[in-house]
This record gives sequence, structure tokens and C-alpha cells, in this order.
Amino acid sequence: MYVSHLSLLDFRSYASVDVELEPGPNAFVGRNGQGKTNLVEAIGYVATLGSHRVSNDAPLVRAGAERAVVRTRIVRGDRASTVELEITPGRANRARINRGQLGRARDVLGILRTVLFAPEDLALVKGDPDGRRKLLDQLVVQLLPRAAGLLGDYERVNRQRSALLKSLRGQRAAGRSPDLGTLEVWDAKAAQLGGQILGMRLQLVQAMRPHVAAAYAQVSDADGHAELGYRSSLDAVLPDDAGASAGGAAILPADLADAPPSAVELETLLLAGMAAARSQEVDRGVSLVGPHRDDLVLTLGGLPAKGYASHGESWSFALALRLASYRLLGGTPADDGTRADDGTRADDGTRADDGDRADDGDRSMSADPTSADPALGNPALGNPAPGDSVTAVPVTAHVPRPERPPAASPSGARFWTEELGHDAEPVLILDDVFAELDLRRRDRLAELVAPARQVLVTAAVPDDVPSGLMATRFDVVTGAVTRAS
Repeated sequence: MYVSHLSLLDFRSYASVDVELEPGPNAFVGRNGQGKTNLVEAIGYVATLGSHRVSNDAPLVRAGAERAVVRTRIVRGDRASTVELEITPGRANRARINRGQLGRARDVLGILRTVLFAPEDLALVKGDPDGRRKLLDQLVVQLLPRAAGLLGDYERVNRQRSALLKSLRGQRAAGRSPDLGTLEVWDAKAAQLGGQILGMRLQLVQAMRPHVAAAYAQVSDADGHAELGYRSSLDAVLPDDAGASAGGAAILPADLADAPPSAVELETLLLAGMAAARSQEVDRGVSLVGPHRDDLVLTLGGLPAKGYASHGESWSFALALRLASYRLLGGTPADDGTRADDGTRADDGTRADDGDRADDGDRSMSADPTSADPALGNPALGNPAPGDSVTAVPVTAHVPRPERPPAASPSGARFWTEELGHDAEPVLILDDVFAELDLRRRDRLAELVAPARQVLVTAAVPDDVPSGLMATRFDVVTGAVTRAS
């Protein structure tokens, strides 16, 4: 897939701009503060409904304007779709596909996929767990768009549960015995949703591990071995043999060598963890157990990357995480990460075999994902069919129901197996990354991404961009975007 046209209205610094893009490399060059990053930020927003620079939508709307509009034309195989997003801070955003209004903005998720490299990526290695959790969850949503509803439901439930814990802490501080009945209802819902999220994350980390190892070796010329693990909040509150009592071999194996526990097993473990941490949670008024407290563990040569890796090694690890995301989204086999794309390319940037593919680029995204037949269930994610044995979960009118994940294949395939579709290779965005890298890593990264279907690069200095990524150049000056001759 690739973006052939971008149109912005009152987005960031742009009152209005239209840019025709090409397959292959596209470079936006201009001094800092001219609006280069705003262009690629808008494209990334269409893919994720979020910005890599800010946590809310208000800064995306040009000063003095009430709303911003981002319109993109996305080409997938021999079909093109126009996606339009209307961003209005403080109100629900609106979305259209081919001029048809959608019920929810998140119904556009999955039409465009992007992987963004940015200077902020260094925080994936050196920063707090929040950034690494965000990396996993954004990748989950790109692989399975309807998971956005599940993550949103968990965030709301956890927020309500945390507010209740603060209230219970106040009751205990006042010398009253806390009423735990309502908390048990929220425990059950948080465990149900959290078990599904944790199960998807574990599958994802397991799938990413060989890609990260291969990408790190390529970027760093095999300077050390990069590994991924997963640290759960359960490890701090449950004994080592808790997994056995809940039907599993261990809580969460750090090496992920075996298949991760099912979501039902994880739900049971989360309930046990909440019960074990009950007194601590009430004393502190904080939710201590759940995916919101977990961390993606990065190790290099057997040592934690955070604190032990050099600046250059940290950058190599950050690049490896993004390259692994790209390869996973594009369906690259784990043992074949030597190129960003193995397809034979014609002069116009399309694959020679595109004509032989059955394309699904125009598949409807407006259908409600919850409308799937509930009888199908999803054993792989712990969403069983009627009649299966599950842990009872009390539901009240105040607790939102999660969206039902799609049915898994009988073999228990990974949750995203049937979601990628044809021509799933994402658009690569490299936002001012080359200025952060030494010459060796710069050349290696350029070599690895150059064959991609589309690469969007921003740079303040033209010489920072390797020549192979300057096939189509745009000069950006005070909000004007001009294609260089």
C-alpha cells in the first residue's frame, strides 16, 4: 500500500495544502519549523488516530480554527480509497471513506498502516515502561483494528477501578471498614479485559523476537544479541507456582519459549493477583495489577538494555523494534528479514505480481466488529463459544462490554493471522531520524528500508538523507510544499 495524495485543512501550521506523493522514497526537506513533520504526522494520524508528538488532538488544529481535516488517498493493489478525518477537539472525530460517513472514527483503522521512526524512539530503550506498552498496543491495533475498542474499554474500567480504590482508601483512613463488594465487580471486568490484552501482547512479543534479533544484527553489524521479554505485574504479587495452580506451567515465562497462556487462564491469574494485592491496593489507592503495569523487557547480550547499552547500541535497538514492527505488519517471515521487500518492482514502484493478487483494499471498515456471530467464539484469545467453561464475570449496567474479537482458526492461530490481507506492507515514515545516526547506521538503515513500497523521510539538511531515499524530493518552506525538479 502507499499514500498517493495528502490534503490538509487547518491542520497544525497549514491553512491548506495538497501534496501528490509517489510510491517509493519521498523526502521532505526544509529548515526546522517549516512544517515537514506536520505532513507525516497527518499521515500517521490516519493510520493510528493518534499523534506521535502529543497526547491529545487540540494542538493538531491550527490556531484560530475550530477543526482540522486530513484527507488521504490510499492505494492498495489496483484499488484506491479516500479516507477523510475531521478532528474537532472536545468532540467525537468524524470519518469518511470514499465520501461515505462512518459511525465511528476508529472504523478507518486498518485501511492504512504505517511504521514511524522518530528521534523520540530512543525513549523506547531508555525511557519508562509506558512508551514500550504503547508500542505493543499500537502494533496490536494495526494488526487487529477492532482491538482498539478492547483497549479503550480496559482503560475506562481501570480508571473506574482506580477511582474506587481511592475512595476505599479514604474509608480506611477514616477508620471505616471498606465495602469491597463493588470492587470485586470491577476486578472481574478488569481481569476479563486484561486477560485478552495480555494474551495478545504475549503472542505479539513472541512473534517479534526473531524479527528484532535479525534487525538488530543488520543495523549494528551483529554487535551483540537483542532479546525481548515481558514482565508482568503478576510477578510481584503471585508466588512462582501460581501458574500451576491456575492450570498453567508458570505465571509468564520470561523467555516466551512456550505458547503463551490462553486469555481465560490469564484472566484467572489476574483475578488471583488482584486478590493477593487487595490490601496494598486499598492502602495506596492505586491499581497495582494488570496490563497497565507491565513492561516490555529489552536485553542486549543478556543485560538490560536500559542502563547498560551505549547510545549507539540504544539507537540500534530502537531501530530494530521499528523494523521488526514493519516486517511483522508486512507479513515478512521471521527467517527472512534481509530486505524490507522481496517483491520484484516495476519502474512505477508497483510489484510485478500485483496483477495476480486478489486485492481487498476496498473492504468495508464501517461494519460493526461486534456483529460477528457470538457462537463462533475465540479459544485462542479466551473468548469461548457458548457452552465452554469460563470464570463467571459479574456485569453491571455501568461496566462497558468489550468488543468481541474475531473467531480464531481451529488450530488456534495468532490473533492477526487473517487480518493482514493482501498488499499489507505498511508505509514507512522516518521523521528526522538520519540526523540522529552515525554514518554507518544511517547507511545500513537506508539500505534496509529503500526497497519498501513507500518511504516518507523528513530532514532539515539534504545531506543527512542517503541518496537512495531522495527519488522524489519536496522542499518545505514556510508552509509551502513544492516538488523539486
